[in-house]
Amino acid sequence: MQTLRSGYHGLSLLANLNWDRILFAGGAAAALFAAGFVVSL
Repeated sequence: MQTLRSGYHGLSLLANLNWDRILFAGGAAAALFAAGFVVSL
């Protein structure tokens, strides 16, 4: 249980530190998907 809790804490800390990078990667993926959709029209 302790290991699970410490692993979750480390993961949430990592997500808090890198949320802007995760958001940027998600935005880039969404832009690529949208561009592919527009090209296929």
